[in-house]
Amino acid sequence: MKRLIILALGICVGVSLTGQQTLDILTISGRYGSPQSYDSVLTNNATEVAAMVNLVVPVKFNEKTIWYNSLNYFYFNVTNGETLPPEIANPIRIHGFLLRTGLYQKFSKGRGLQLFFAPRLMSDLNNIDGKHFQYGGMAMFEKKFRDNLTMSFGAMYNQELFGSYLVPLINLNWQLSERWAITGLLPVYAKIKYKVSDRFTAGISHFGLITTYSLGDTEYKGDYIERKSIDLALFGRCCIVGNIYLEGRFGRSFGRSYAQYEADQKVNFSLPLVGFGDDRVQKNISFHDGLVANLRLVYNIPIPEDN
Repeated sequence: MKRLIILALGICVGVSLTGQQTLDILTISGRYGSPQSYDSVLTNNATEVAAMVNLVVPVKFNEKTIWYNSLNYFYFNVTNGETLPPEIANPIRIHGFLLRTGLYQKFSKGRGLQLFFAPRLMSDLNNIDGKHFQYGGMAMFEKKFRDNLTMSFGAMYNQELFGSYLVPLINLNWQLSERWAITGLLPVYAKIKYKVSDRFTAGISHFGLITTYSLGDTEYKGDYIERKSIDLALFGRCCIVGNIYLEGRFGRSFGRSYAQYEADQKVNFSLPLVGFGDDRVQKNISFHDGLVANLRLVYNIPIPEDN
């Protein structure tokens, strides 16, 4: 049975080291989703609040070898004021801790290779056991086609709670002109950027994510939450002082859901557009898409360009 899976895993949320002129070392962000009604007789609206912290620590061994490390923390909270059956998670409070670590190796003629290992703790932080840990990885081959165009091709894999998930990837860094650029790790995230001035950049951003979280509360009997959403937004990024930036995003979510499934509800194998053997039955009720706002504080440093 075919299933539309909206974009990619949390293991690729972040930045690529290759072909960039700057690197976001520390990012702290908050997200607010406007209250939205449910697809049912529930009368109250659901309100989504989220936070994220991302720390990047690259270790440079020499001009061609870098060991890349990053630690991400995610928190999502959905409240509605409703009284639901005890087997339904309400309110929804889920956390994610993601470590990405691995090697970036440069070769001659603008080529490079990235190999990352990505263990995760995805949980409501109740009764944590081995089921709350997930493992994945990513491999990317880089090619610098021109001075203004670098691309990487590869794939990422993660053992999600619904089963195996494989995502083909294209990393793009294309400086169209002095002011216009397109960057992103497709299909996970992308930006079309316009440099208004040396201190301010604006444009359009896209961010898509699927993550799954174990529920350790005994009332839920080992169920899991599958969160997915596509955010399409306008953004503006301004240098406050030195290397510190403030970025705001305002847009709309598409295909957003926090679906609760029983632990034995699986998909045989999944790609970004096709899921094989998806006969799962969702236990809770979804709420509508809506407006989202995001505010980020970023510490950014310049990095040398490839020779």
